[in-house]
Amino acid sequence: MAIKLVREFKQSQQLSITPQLKKSIDLLQLSRLEIINKINKEIEENPFLKKDYKNQPSGIIDNKNLLDNLSSEPTLQNHLESQLVDLKLTASEKKISSFIIQSLEENGLLKIDLDEIEEQMAFVYSVKEIKSVLNNIIQDLEPAGIGARNFKETIFIQLKRQEIPPEELEIANKILFDPRFSNFEEAKNELETHYFESAVENALKKIKQCNLSPGLEFESSIMIQPDLEIIPKNNRNFNVQFKKENFPMISLDEDLEKLVKDKKNKANKKLKEKIGEAKWLIRAINKRNETVQNVGTLICQKQADFLSEKSAELKPLSNLELAKKLKISPSTVSRILRSKYIQTPKGALSMKSLLASSVSKTRKVTPTQLMEEIQKIIDGERKKLSDQKISDLLNKRGFNLARRTITKYRMKVNLPSSRNR
Repeated sequence: MAIKLVREFKQSQQLSITPQLKKSIDLLQLSRLEIINKINKEIEENPFLKKDYKNQPSGIIDNKNLLDNLSSEPTLQNHLESQLVDLKLTASEKKISSFIIQSLEENGLLKIDLDEIEEQMAFVYSVKEIKSVLNNIIQDLEPAGIGARNFKETIFIQLKRQEIPPEELEIANKILFDPRFSNFEEAKNELETHYFESAVENALKKIKQCNLSPGLEFESSIMIQPDLEIIPKNNRNFNVQFKKENFPMISLDEDLEKLVKDKKNKANKKLKEKIGEAKWLIRAINKRNETVQNVGTLICQKQADFLSEKSAELKPLSNLELAKKLKISPSTVSRILRSKYIQTPKGALSMKSLLASSVSKTRKVTPTQLMEEIQKIIDGERKKLSDQKISDLLNKRGFNLARRTITKYRMKVNLPSSRNR
């Protein structure tokens, strides 16, 4: 058998990430506190960077060791775990409780599905057992509103804890969960025909006073540093601005740059590299802040009714939709949403918490809205409707949902099947 050498040419495309691009990506996902510490560190290490005190707002955080000093702060999870010690729980309740606590978002809400928790716990415990622990143990812990699956639920948990008059609680329940009402104004007009106007107004007032991020209350106020803030213009409009307070403004030391570039002085290669790094960092931070503001502004525009306290319902909004609108990649949006906060009239909210997925491809419907629709259909049924029948009814209205989707969300609201109703 003969052996011969063959030369072949092959053409291929490959995407490579340059070191500067990688550093830009890393900057995007830093929280405000992390990037402040990074800027302070870079100023110490790079002589060509200086703080721009002329344009610097007062109250700047200037402690490069701030993150290290706060690392020993107790967490929300530790705070909740410590409360379990005082409760007489069974071994299974303790395990489920601990797992749920570790699954909570930073704002205290539980975004993970209960069937996903069941799967992650290797099906040792059923969804029913997990739901029981969530409702009867986790949601009774402090601060009030912990363990809710959405903003509406966290509001209702807080209202129940306040022990408000039963009639007002009943009104609040209808305002929050009745699918007929898309905003507070619609609910108010309809409910005032059945209840006293003062009772409806009191219920609305108490809904608007609730904390939407109970978990953030427990965190150190220094750790929660919103990048953006909403500035109301009038009852309907508002501006979204980047918060310049406590953010170090930096510039290039031009005098030192001229000295280095002077032909009389023989500057070495390392100094010239430091100049390039300083210029790049200034551009990258400005670009990072601009991108965060663009994403935050679009989110606030989409969720204007929620943020202006006209509704307790988020509109469906996804990373992909934001990426298409802003003409950036979905991965870039994901990095931007990490540990970024917006100061709103409702308090500091994480940007990620203002997104809501849609369960339908043909119509924008959040999981909460779908569960409310299913609840309404079952409450009003004359004869027991199967999940397929419920699916058919909703699909006639353009929902385009499969039977298994109806089954999934019916079980989430703990409604039995047609055979068991």
